[in-house]
Amino acid sequence: MGRLAQTDGLTEIQRDILATVRDFVDKEIIPVATELEHRDEYPTAIVEGMKQLGLFGLTIPEEYGGLGESLLTYALVVEEIARGWMSVSGIVNTHFIVAHMINAHGTQEQKDHFLPRMAAGEIRGAFSMSEPGLGSDVAAISTKGVRDGDHYVLNGQKMWLTNGGTSTLVAVLCKTDEGGSTPYKNMTTFLVEKTAGFGPNPTVPGLTVPGKIEKMGYKGVDTTELVLQDVRIPADRVLGGVPGKGFYQMMDGVEVGRVNVAARGCGVARRAFELGISYAQQRTTFGKKIAEHQAIQFKLAEMATKVEAAHQMMVMAARKKDGGERNDLEAGMAKYLASEYCKEVVEDAFRIHGGYGFSKEYEIERLYREAPMLLIGEGTAEIQKMIVGRRLLEEYRIAE
Repeated sequence: MGRLAQTDGLTEIQRDILATVRDFVDKEIIPVATELEHRDEYPTAIVEGMKQLGLFGLTIPEEYGGLGESLLTYALVVEEIARGWMSVSGIVNTHFIVAHMINAHGTQEQKDHFLPRMAAGEIRGAFSMSEPGLGSDVAAISTKGVRDGDHYVLNGQKMWLTNGGTSTLVAVLCKTDEGGSTPYKNMTTFLVEKTAGFGPNPTVPGLTVPGKIEKMGYKGVDTTELVLQDVRIPADRVLGGVPGKGFYQMMDGVEVGRVNVAARGCGVARRAFELGISYAQQRTTFGKKIAEHQAIQFKLAEMATKVEAAHQMMVMAARKKDGGERNDLEAGMAKYLASEYCKEVVEDAFRIHGGYGFSKEYEIERLYREAPMLLIGEGTAEIQKMIVGRRLLEEYRIAE
């Protein structure tokens, strides 16, 4: 597997989990990923395999049937899966975020009700914060939840739901206007159970998941809108049981999600490096392998350095969170660095392939279309730099 992207200090259990996942990726994902991606086909067999491996319950506590593993273990697993096909890592990412939010913020009844079935992969989660008119500007949220007795009535339109069609549980952020002093204290997260599928939902009147959004990459996994028209949700499905805490719950989910996106960037970059260094040793120009040309060796050296730097930054961010420390600085840095380096490594591998990189026959063509999603997922580079800059000013503020 080479010496890049190794992680020191792992337990034997962590090493065993990663070895199992790596073997699964090599045998079950890489051989079929490009074909499925070109058909934009949901990877049903791969998902079933992940359920059997227990990956949907990787971080869910053992008392609820999960493996109780750390964010670091999860991030390293995601890195391996994204190395095989980034879309598959997206299928588990939103599920993981919702499970994390329920475990960290849910009532005991909500934990007992959802987490065991989420651990088994019977319930699969989606995460819904964005809207057609907002992305990072969460304060501009317009989807509303209005209290009506022991229910809330939800109305609005959400956007960019990964697993929007295939999920059976969606964490939906709504504006509730229940007395908070700032917009951020007037948001509530609702746990909306639904039937998998597209169109009007047969079990939730007023809820509609239109068809898949067509994308340049990140295919296979479904990305959708979510339309809510007078959808009635029991008040006991407010995450944590208390309205007005939704923004902070969602930001906690996004924080761990940024580590996940960094891990995806690391996995895609590592696969691009593997493809580039392999092709460079096969292609001959001017009487020798192109790997023997100094220009290509320089390119490979730069690619490997970026793969290693992004991996170590991602590991540090995950370990900070696992240690109970605030990690928004490190998560922002990791997400920014890994996504930008991923784009650069993939492009260099594309250049090494020359004209063949432009052919759909070669895997690098798929990676070239997938990498841009990481530049915007869980916050753009500009948002990450704002977060990092503000935190640095907090840390290094001079006395006046």
